Amino acid sequence: MTAYKTPLGTTPFHLVYGKACHLPVELEYKAAWAVKLLNFDILPAYEKRSMQLHELEEIRHLAYDNSRIYKERSKAYHDKRIIPRSFAPNDQVLLFNSRLRLFPGKLKSRWSGPFTIKEIRPHGAIVLLNTKGEEFVVNGQRVKPYLADTRVEKGEPVTFSNPPHA
Repeated sequence: MTAYKTPLGTTPFHLVYGKACHLPVELEYKAAWAVKLLNFDILPAYEKRSMQLHELEEIRHLAYDNSRIYKERSKAYHDKRIIPRSFAPNDQVLLFNSRLRLFPGKLKSRWSGPFTIKEIRPHGAIVLLNTKGEEFVVNGQRVKPYLADTRVEKGEPVTFSNPPHA
């Protein structure tokens, strides 16, 4: 409640009450005659309270502006890191298998495929064809390009060359 929030530029307590939060240990008590003197004059108390309310409104407007600026910066940061993907019909893609949660294994790939793109629909939907010729629709965010030239069948030996020595 009293922690400084970066998007707001202030603490939530300061937004609600217009002053800093003082814990009971931090309070300093004034003499009783000084408190009575401050509370008897109604006009100065009214002026002081109205000034506090105006300051509170100003603090809330500043917090709103700070929050808007923070959101704009966060959006710009996110948008800068988005990699645009463009697909065309007959492209080969891999499909992310989000249901592979139960004992997936450390080295088991969560990408299945390759699949062939049959059609690209509006709003990011893509119609895929599997090897049996069956069609299904997926979200475009769940696919990535398939870049392999050759396909290795299960059980086929793969030979690797020795790395060059530096």
